[in-house]
Amino acid sequence: MISFGLVTIPVALRSATRSLAPAFHLVHAACGTRIQQQLYCPTHKRVVERSELVRGFDVGKDQFVVFTPEELEHLEGEASRTIEIAEFVPLAAVDPVYYETTYYLAPDKGGEKAYGLLAAAMAGDARLALATFVMRGKENLVAIRADADGLILHTLFFADEVRERPSVSQDARQSRPEEIKLARRLIDELSSSSFRPERYKDAYRERVLEAARAKARGKTIEIEAPAERRAPVVNIMDALKASLERRKGSAPAREARAPRARVTRRAS
Repeated sequence: MISFGLVTIPVALRSATRSLAPAFHLVHAACGTRIQQQLYCPTHKRVVERSELVRGFDVGKDQFVVFTPEELEHLEGEASRTIEIAEFVPLAAVDPVYYETTYYLAPDKGGEKAYGLLAAAMAGDARLALATFVMRGKENLVAIRADADGLILHTLFFADEVRERPSVSQDARQSRPEEIKLARRLIDELSSSSFRPERYKDAYRERVLEAARAKARGKTIEIEAPAERRAPVVNIMDALKASLERRKGSAPAREARAPRARVTRRAS
């Protein structure tokens, strides 16, 4: 339930994203069999079963306090099915560094009208609804926003989970007005009116899948040594001017692709 004042809205929470990054397993080089990992106790010098394990919290160097399942259950937040909105803040007020996981919120049975009302009231308002609720025993800080298709929920990191930003040297803060002007011109040249994620592909994943299929057909990969590159020392103004000159009449920038590994047949 989303609790909005005295209004409650039944909703369904669904994951919005998934990782398609290539997954690798550890296999024995001699036979190609996937290995099995064992749990080893260095004090007793033997492999232990999972039934012998308990949960320990690190309180110092090699010191742990042990918790029973009952103690951990007692410490968990009280199960709650209500996402109670505490406040609304400007969308720009929440730095993207706080965003963790994204979920789609869909109206559940009987909640269509109230869901539509909240989505319509928040649409185009550039504000986020902040709330907390307990999920899987863990307290969560969440932000709810509206787009053209409904409501989206983001879990957020708590303030003490975000690391302090490294300091920026004074040299990095000093730019001449003419440099800023040229940089803004280049930004305008590279700007688009909307975000089109389909233009961007995971080139690494494509290369891994292509190489895996080739190796499964009995081919091998010929490794080419990368050419040594050194960062050139350039004048910023010259580089900006050259970048703008190169942009004249060119098509929108494409993503730079890394050199592809050549696949050759295994020598017989």
